[in-house]
Amino acid sequence: MKRFIEGEHRTQAILLPDCLDDYITDTNPVRVVDVFVDELNLGKLGFEGVNPAVTGRPSYHPCILLKIYIYGYLNRIQSSRRLERETQRNVELMWLTNRLAPDFKTIANFRKDNGKAIRSVCKQFIELCRRMNLFSEAIVAVDGSKFKAVNSRDNCFTQAKIKFRMKQIEENINQYLLDLDMADKHESTHTNHKVLRLQDRIAELKKQMQALQALEEQIQISPDKQIVLTDPDARFMATSKSGSGMVAYNVQSAVDIQHHLIVAHEVTNIASDRGQLSAMAKQAQEAMGTEDLTALADRGYFKGEEILACDQAGIVALVPKPLTSNNRAEGLFDKQDFIYMADQDEYRCHAGQSLIKRFTSIEQGKLQHTYWSSACKHCALKAKCTHSTERRIKRWEHEEVLDAMQLRMKAKPDAMLLRKQTVEHPFGTIKSWMGATHFQTRSLEKVSTEMSLHVLAYNLKRVIKILGIQPLMHAMQSG
Repeated sequence: MKRFIEGEHRTQAILLPDCLDDYITDTNPVRVVDVFVDELNLGKLGFEGVNPAVTGRPSYHPCILLKIYIYGYLNRIQSSRRLERETQRNVELMWLTNRLAPDFKTIANFRKDNGKAIRSVCKQFIELCRRMNLFSEAIVAVDGSKFKAVNSRDNCFTQAKIKFRMKQIEENINQYLLDLDMADKHESTHTNHKVLRLQDRIAELKKQMQALQALEEQIQISPDKQIVLTDPDARFMATSKSGSGMVAYNVQSAVDIQHHLIVAHEVTNIASDRGQLSAMAKQAQEAMGTEDLTALADRGYFKGEEILACDQAGIVALVPKPLTSNNRAEGLFDKQDFIYMADQDEYRCHAGQSLIKRFTSIEQGKLQHTYWSSACKHCALKAKCTHSTERRIKRWEHEEVLDAMQLRMKAKPDAMLLRKQTVEHPFGTIKSWMGATHFQTRSLEKVSTEMSLHVLAYNLKRVIKILGIQPLMHAMQSG
């Protein structure tokens, strides 16, 4: 092998380092994992087995198993069987675990039995980041993303899907019955075998029909009118592509705009982002330890009650208003074209007329005030304003909160660009680490634990990149 770099012969004797520690450099991230877990109070966090039993076979200390999982998720090794193999051949894991090699069942059971405690570890790291003053700007971007569950679309049933499947089976049974009639008219050895196959197929289809009828009864009593067989907690959710969707979980996150750290996250099986803003913003507010927080979110989070809840909690929300006005689509004046005069509690239209408050009603649990003007009938601009007798404007009792937010949006035109640059990158990174299948566990609780490990791994890598290995270890030990 002339002119190539040549290696040593396999039978050549070599001198290896005397101890495992010589293989691990001072800048190896595995040292951060070791220090971080050693500084945790595992008993206070709720881990099982911190205090060993007096009798029976000795068990692995929870810190060993937690180190294995954190290292695994840092290096895109999420499977308990793969982690078992890595403990037997990976020098870094041998150093981290003191050459202990638990079997895959022990590793898997640790994650299953300590879900709540593992999620607390993720929050503990955010608290460490707060002590290191990494959240000085107190601005977060909130968003949600769909992550695939361990459940195919074929094992998810809705009312429409059940009816479609039942219609298909009925059509197939009718066709097979016609084929049976034709076979009866032409009796032969070949047709006898065909009759038996058709009869078996019809019996199988009838069983499928009975199973679908049973599922239909379950769907009727289900709150969201769908049944998922493999992972009952997962839900079918539409994606951005028209007419497409997948069985998934909706993962909510609040990401710090300064260092792009995930300060708060939550796994939900609610497809819509509406109704999630205040909960995520409050979690971020608590995690960052600040009372003055600004939360950025896209149009999917716009909901009056959520924005009001943020305002009452001292959170400044920046959410653009959805452009869904029917009047605007028809070329008529929109509600935004009318000016609200707070002093007079009335609206002013393009024709200079005043729309005064006529009555108050409750619609969908919200107190609404209705305004209109008696001059609409003879107005020259009526054709551009409304097709009704008069143009009516409805105003929510807390509309001033939404008005104030829209003024803030106009003052910060780049807010949504900042949101996009901040919150969408972590989702893309974590999905890339997960691979094509995303989640590997089932049920909301286990999936939440799995997501917390991914978030912890992401945040660890970010802080290592920001501070470096040695400063981060020093901050952990001094905290």
